[in-house]
Amino acid sequence: MDSSGSKGCMDQFLTFIRSHKGMILAAEICGCILILICYGASRTPGYTSLAICMLIYCIVMFIIYTCALDSQIGFIHWGWTDFIRALIGAVAFLITSLIVLIGHYDGAGIAAGVFGILTGILFGYDAYTILPKLRRAHTAAPTEPTEGI
Repeated sequence: MDSSGSKGCMDQFLTFIRSHKGMILAAEICGCILILICYGASRTPGYTSLAICMLIYCIVMFIIYTCALDSQIGFIHWGWTDFIRALIGAVAFLITSLIVLIGHYDGAGIAAGVFGILTGILFGYDAYTILPKLRRAHTAAPTEPTEGI
């Protein structure tokens, strides 16, 4: 730490990567990279765009959470943004991987399909862990009548 008491960039990175959310995001990034490599080595690399888009989205969310920008930028609801990212990733990877496993017969395509299913399950787990946090943030409206009635 420096004299002002703020954490350095490496300290923030190490603190976040050791958290539950940091480990999940790092695993999602690694899964997207593996899928990208396998699709690139496959005979039909037409599904690389999904892996690239989700990889970029995961890296952006990783940087936002590492630098604590989610607490500084208040006009975006980061919980819902992260939930939608994870849900779209889960559904897209599962559907795409099933299509690849059914239609491809080369080794790299099958490996991409298997890694895609595993990464889709990881994205689904991430969405599952985000949902209780979103529900906790919601406060119920009062049900008692107001005094003016």
